[in-house]
Amino acid sequence: GLSLYVETGSITGFLGQNGAGKSSTIKMLLGMMRPTSGGGRVLGHDITDQTASLAMRRRVAYVAEDKRLYDYMTVGQLISFTKAFYPTWRTDVEQRLLGEFRLPLDRVTKKLSKGMRTQTALLLALARGADLFILDEPTEGLDPVAAEMVLQFVVAASADGATIFFSSHQVAEVEQIADRVLMIDRGRLVLDTTLDAVKEQFRRIRAVYDEPNNVDLGALAGVRRVHVDGRIVSVIASHNVKTIVEQLHQYPTSSVEVTPLTLKEVLLESIGTRA
Repeated sequence: GLSLYVETGSITGFLGQNGAGKSSTIKMLLGMMRPTSGGGRVLGHDITDQTASLAMRRRVAYVAEDKRLYDYMTVGQLISFTKAFYPTWRTDVEQRLLGEFRLPLDRVTKKLSKGMRTQTALLLALARGADLFILDEPTEGLDPVAAEMVLQFVVAASADGATIFFSSHQVAEVEQIADRVLMIDRGRLVLDTTLDAVKEQFRRIRAVYDEPNNVDLGALAGVRRVHVDGRIVSVIASHNVKTIVEQLHQYPTSSVEVTPLTLKEVLLESIGTRA
């Protein structure tokens, strides 16, 4: 099963390969799909209670992966229609994004390019003044400049007190703005940590021995993976590095090296533990 918790005011990056279950998880959080078992709460509302789910969605800005819009409306009509439902609408954000994205207000949305559809959907979400932003692949289809602009607006919304939960398969985006990272693989959570923990705790330890030995690290806390190749033992550790290194030194070594892992390496290792 899948168990996750998102802290109020945080920016949480939700990573996973295509088909890993990111979009399905998001739809369950929004009450758009029912979980096969268990339940959850978003902004204090039970996601399995349809009435409560509707109340919750009024406080949530959601951008779907397919960036669905009312295709018969122009961009301008869609903005006017949407803002009428939200007393918290941020006209300053709307105007700035209109200027930055240069969206054609008089064009019907079904004639927009993929990038413009994404920009329109993001404008409608980011200007809503929501308590929680749930963004499914928010920069997909955007050029690098537009994508960077969106990320900065997400950071600004967080600074204003909003909680951000966004899915992506772009590790660099998560590394740039998130303070917490979740990773899903085949419907299961394989990583739940802070970016600080990734930088400070995850390590690759490589020991070269004078001769092959039977060093045993399996019972030690923090050991995620051990690979033995003759005289060389490689360890991926999530914490407890000092104790692991001490254990490696129980046999004569010619060298022991400890190096940090990048977020991408940590994610690949996390998938590897499920393979």
